[in-house]
Amino acid sequence: MTDSLTAHVEKQPTGQTQQPPVHTQQPPVHTQPTDAHENHLTTWQLWVRRPQRLWLRRALFQVHLWVGIGLGLYVLVISISGSLVVYRPQLSKKFSRAVIILTPSAARLTSAQQEENARRLYSGYQVDSVFESRRSDRPSTIVLERGHNRIARLFNPYTGADLGDPLSRAQRIVEWLVDLHDNLLLGTTGRLLNGLAAILVTLLALTGVVLWWPGIKNWRRSLVINWKTNLSRVNWDLHSAVGIWCVLFVLLWGVSGIYFTFPQTVTRVLGDGVVASLVRYHFGRMGWASRPIWTILGLAPAFLFVTGALMWWNRVLRKHFPPRATRAR
Repeated sequence: MTDSLTAHVEKQPTGQTQQPPVHTQQPPVHTQPTDAHENHLTTWQLWVRRPQRLWLRRALFQVHLWVGIGLGLYVLVISISGSLVVYRPQLSKKFSRAVIILTPSAARLTSAQQEENARRLYSGYQVDSVFESRRSDRPSTIVLERGHNRIARLFNPYTGADLGDPLSRAQRIVEWLVDLHDNLLLGTTGRLLNGLAAILVTLLALTGVVLWWPGIKNWRRSLVINWKTNLSRVNWDLHSAVGIWCVLFVLLWGVSGIYFTFPQTVTRVLGDGVVASLVRYHFGRMGWASRPIWTILGLAPAFLFVTGALMWWNRVLRKHFPPRATRAR
């Protein structure tokens, strides 16, 4: 073998030496094997392995995005007010006004006389109802209306004197928050809007579950937050992880919100027992320990809106609003 190689070299022209051929085995090149393989996967197999490739998921992403943006302010208001009114009974009791004790006399005004007295003192108002206490030493409560304005006043049933608002200022603030949460301060119209928005909140929760699923290989990683990466990725992880951990609570509040507007329809679908549980869990009526938990969990929808808005900013809007230093160049 050596002699043959030497002879071969000696036959080359002067100044030129032919090197022995070097054979290196190159690995076979495969062009997009994954794509070719995935083209033969069923829809279910794609959902399990690579859900990002499904057109339905991309369509649901657009639904989730624009419904979330459209409901943003509503979600903030309902989320924050709901967390506060969890303590409505305790706040009302703590800040209730002092009990008024009267000195009864023989000449007690009749209900009709009390109504006439209230209309005289509040010109332009119509009396909606008169509530007379069973105790002779307690004032009557009269509710008056003028247009959309509705007020309640305490009256002395013996002298007809106006004794003021039955609620303290702090109680009025609490009741204002309750009305904001229940009716958006718009009466029956607000209650209807609340029910329609609750349907969309339920849709957000359901589409959020679909969008959260990252594939069979990565689902555990999507349950936690990686604090060591950049801020945009941390925000993404926060939205994804908090969303999936709180999705059952968001669904609970969404479905029970639909019930408060359309009680008969929801009761026919779910039954009385399920509805009773929905109402109980909506308000966190499971004892004193549930109230602080519900207060924190009630802020989850607001948190998800904020992180979702930041994701939209980072991925879409930010490129249209470059920093001033970049624009200056």
